[in-house]
Amino acid sequence: MEQAEKQVQQNPTPLTVALDIGTTKICAVAGRLDKFGKLEILGVGKVASTGVNRGVVSNIEKTVSAIKEAIDTAEKASGTTFSAVHVGIAGQHIKSRQHRGILTRDNNHDEINQADIAKLITDMHKLVLPPGDKILHVIPQEFTVDSEQGITDPIGMSGVRLEANFHIITGQTSASSNIFRCVERAGLKAIDLTLEPIASAHAVLSDEEKEAGVALVDIGGGTTDLSIFKDGIIRHTAVIPFGGNAITGDIAEGCHVTKKNAEKLKVKFGSALADEIFENRIISINGINDRGHKEISERNLALIIQARVEEIFDFVLWEIKRSGYERGLIAGIVITGGGALLNHLDKLVEYHTSFN
Repeated sequence: MEQAEKQVQQNPTPLTVALDIGTTKICAVAGRLDKFGKLEILGVGKVASTGVNRGVVSNIEKTVSAIKEAIDTAEKASGTTFSAVHVGIAGQHIKSRQHRGILTRDNNHDEINQADIAKLITDMHKLVLPPGDKILHVIPQEFTVDSEQGITDPIGMSGVRLEANFHIITGQTSASSNIFRCVERAGLKAIDLTLEPIASAHAVLSDEEKEAGVALVDIGGGTTDLSIFKDGIIRHTAVIPFGGNAITGDIAEGCHVTKKNAEKLKVKFGSALADEIFENRIISINGINDRGHKEISERNLALIIQARVEEIFDFVLWEIKRSGYERGLIAGIVITGGGALLNHLDKLVEYHTSFN
């Protein structure tokens, strides 16, 4: 046993570093696979984000400074230095579309190989997009070989006509360029850009849920990301331009308090379902520049939060219906992200959407 552990220590798996540039926080996480193939987190760095608005960089210098601070914290925790990172991208500029590709092969006796699939994917990158957009991901969904449909992996099969449905995710070129610029100014190399809803799905969804049909709702600070899976394949993605910050703004306006105090009220006393507030306590907070105390009803606070959360999930429901998989989500809805920490959110979502 000791000899095996020494061998692992002598030949560790490569260190991987992920960087999440979000609206409310910037987070760097370093980890590697242990001897059992499980992810071992070695260091985490998390700082407040002030240069990002709804997933899009709005201030280069502030974002670079926050990235450096997050990376420095993660480096100290892991005891090593980083030179390259995998970066997540999100924001309301993200769009998705479906497209079908066709490849006619020269010989029907030769087996279909990875090169044939690569040709189809390359053709998808030649699609004409609106000015300023670029393709981020081309995800094969299912294949058809000589009219035989519903094939998930055609490699090794024989056939002349190879067709495929693709889920194509696009984003603004300027948004991704600004992310790369921030990472480079922080002294790092961006290995790739990954759509954050896809990364979240890998982290929190099981293969069984993806197979049965599930909608993953990631409630961030600036946006809410939706990804729908069925038969183990990603079927639909969407970005809703409201998140936790919109709830905070509603509390600030509805209760006539600062956004700082509104965030404290949301985190400490917030509930997504007003019917769950039975005692209706009165919350007392300091006014601006100590101008006395302000009293707020806990139930009124919950009503403000519930109204915005219901609006967010109205958009989620609309996207689910638009995807065509409304009746196929056997595993229901899975909620993640910072907004998922709201009290009674699961009950409200179940009442409002009729999904488990």
